[in-house]
Amino acid sequence: MEENNSFSIKNWNEDDRPREKLLLKGRIALSDAELIAILISSGSRNESAVSLSQRILASVDNNLSELGRLSIPELMEFKGIGEAKAISIAAAMELGRRRRAGEALERKKITSSNSVFEYIQPIIGELPHEEFWVLYLNNSNKIIKSAQLSKGGITGTVVDVRLAFKEALQLGAVGIILAHNHPSGALKPSQADIQLTKKLKTAGESLDIKVLDHLIITEKAYFSFADENML
Repeated sequence: MEENNSFSIKNWNEDDRPREKLLLKGRIALSDAELIAILISSGSRNESAVSLSQRILASVDNNLSELGRLSIPELMEFKGIGEAKAISIAAAMELGRRRRAGEALERKKITSSNSVFEYIQPIIGELPHEEFWVLYLNNSNKIIKSAQLSKGGITGTVVDVRLAFKEALQLGAVGIILAHNHPSGALKPSQADIQLTKKLKTAGESLDIKVLDHLIITEKAYFSFADENML
């Protein structure tokens, strides 16, 4: 028991205590491992919270996006991480993702394909499965609403064209932007992507609702049908 207590944060030197360091020097002064150590509070019998956090980060090449993809069971595979600590880490990662999505909402006037990417990437860019979303715009190119149209597996999803335009008509949208993610990281549109885009564009023309763009989203990049003159 005495050995275990020696690894408690409250017994560390002041410079090594993440909570105290945050209070004294501010959030920016802490490393990723120290921030995670605050979440999990304590390490294992033979490992400090910071050391455990460093080991977890090392397993994902110190990439916080990759850490956010780890499931509760995967986090619990680390010695010293029980269900409660795993849930704390997962919750923090989700809050970070939602914060990015919230920041994107503030820039909801669409001015380019890149502004679409900034808006939708936090929502679907890091998902392990494919989702198809529609952004509904007014005549000022501001987003009235964004909605998930379908959710599929790793390689694809089925899209109901009627649902897409039913929502557009109800909202009074004058334009829509299509977006879906490729979990594989591939940016090249498939033949199915091309055919679906044509189908939606044709349907939109009959209702006087423009399909302004279709973006394929990955973690760090995107493909725009409009930019590539494929609309």
